[in-house]
Amino acid sequence: MIRNPIDVATRVSPNLSALIASRMNRSALAEDMTLATIRDFVTGVLSDAFTETEQLHHFDINESLLDELDALIEEFGETALAIDFVQEMASEPLSRVIDTVINAAGREKPATLEMVKDALISGISANLVGAGVLDEDEDDVLLAEIESLIDRHGSDALAELFIRYE
Repeated sequence: MIRNPIDVATRVSPNLSALIASRMNRSALAEDMTLATIRDFVTGVLSDAFTETEQLHHFDINESLLDELDALIEEFGETALAIDFVQEMASEPLSRVIDTVINAAGREKPATLEMVKDALISGISANLVGAGVLDEDEDDVLLAEIESLIDRHGSDALAELFIRYE
């Protein structure tokens, strides 16, 4: 299957992105999952009565996940890979680490995911815990999280693109 040449994940709500990511994490065939597969899952979870009522009345002011999926399928097709629609953002604690690495004095090049990983291995999280920027329990999973981002986007990806501002 051909990947979308544009970053379509920016066009997806955080709720739908999380649903797709969750579904993909539970499937052995995650790389081949399409928007149609996700839609089938969502409609299979909803009862027929709820689906019919929702289509008639739209309980939410916000667009429903089903409506959003239908719009994406209409625009990109049923065979579009679901993985393209997952937003990749760092967690709040990792965002703080990335921000610290980006703002480090004397940096000549923009910070990459690999630089953030190296900083974590060198103990930046312990320094941030000591400074009160991170809680003690937050630094336990940061290395695994950065490695996951590197696996998906490569070690040379700019770290600043993954910061989650909340």
